[in-house]
Amino acid sequence: MSPLSTLSTRSPLSPLARLLISSQFAFNVGFFAVLPYLADHLSGALGLGGWLVGLVLGLRTFSQQGLFVVGGALTDRYGPRPVVLVGCALRVAGFLWLAWADSVGAVVGAVLLVGFAAALFSPAVESEVAREAVRLEEVSGVPRTRVLARFSAGGQAGALTGPVLGALLLQGQFRVACLAGAGVFALVLAGHARLMPRRAGVRAVARPRGDGAWAVLRNRRFLLLTLAYATYLLAYNQLYLALPAELDRATGSQAALGWLFALSSALVVAGQLPLERWAARWWSWRTTVRFGLGVTGVAFAAAGVLRSLGGLWACVLFVVLLSLGQMLVSPAVRAWLPDLVPSERLGLYTGAMSSLAGLGVLLGSVPAGALITTPWYWPALAGVAVLGVLAVPRAATAQQASRP
Repeated sequence: MSPLSTLSTRSPLSPLARLLISSQFAFNVGFFAVLPYLADHLSGALGLGGWLVGLVLGLRTFSQQGLFVVGGALTDRYGPRPVVLVGCALRVAGFLWLAWADSVGAVVGAVLLVGFAAALFSPAVESEVAREAVRLEEVSGVPRTRVLARFSAGGQAGALTGPVLGALLLQGQFRVACLAGAGVFALVLAGHARLMPRRAGVRAVARPRGDGAWAVLRNRRFLLLTLAYATYLLAYNQLYLALPAELDRATGSQAALGWLFALSSALVVAGQLPLERWAARWWSWRTTVRFGLGVTGVAFAAAGVLRSLGGLWACVLFVVLLSLGQMLVSPAVRAWLPDLVPSERLGLYTGAMSSLAGLGVLLGSVPAGALITTPWYWPALAGVAVLGVLAVPRAATAQQASRP
């Protein structure tokens, strides 16, 4: 069974929705075929020092997450199609450059280009899939979270497939993996150039004064939802910090790390749609986000208690509960956002949410890293999730208020 076959349901999907979900899968295949192995390439083949490797990886993250708001604003101004096409073209160029980069300057330039390409592609695709999910909800009655859950599962299927492809290609060399990644993005570019409607989203409009950054910062419900989303992202990103450290402590090695990451992706691929159907039937988006954050908090509290038993049980439970929290929070936040912001500025707000949440993760990761070797780490991160629960805005739409 292919990863994408798990995404099929009886619910109707428009051609545009199918294109966006498929491209998210392909985008993550290309990304995860290369980037998980970048640090080893930098320190091994290129001989860069640890601090320099960290700097390069940090620059890539900043050029991507920090500039999402730019990609979102450009999407509002020009529509999603040209922004997606430029993003794909830059990602192809970035991976080709990275394949032959053999100096610090060349590597930095390549990873900045790779990151900026995603800062264009992702907000355009994410805002457009949210807009299309709302449209399908209006014409067919299918909950918008259904499309957004497929989108999330498609991304996780790509995240599950990409590292396997990269590992197979790295039996040759890192350059081969980069070329394969560039090839994947070239296919995504060709698919969007051929299939994406020229006016799939909101066309360029004259923007009134006060309709930019200041309007974003004055939207209280948006900021509260962004704060809640940031606490979720900070907690979920601890997989990359806490899980390796806990495996070392519990087993003396990180041999099971790849399997646990695969477990996380597989849980989302298999469980995202059934869980979305259940949540959409019984809960509002607000309740779903709050419950997802609550499960995230329980992940840290339970792992903090069970780690004293030793072995892998605490790590497995930690991964399972964090994945469950992700399956609840991510689609519900995406579904709720279009009702909290002006429709013609959905791209800007989508990018701003990612950028602001990414900044929160950056700031929160410093104290989290300082606590990782102390017993206070687990209750502190559980407390972060509780903060997220409290931050979720109270207001609900009329449509949501009708649910139990």
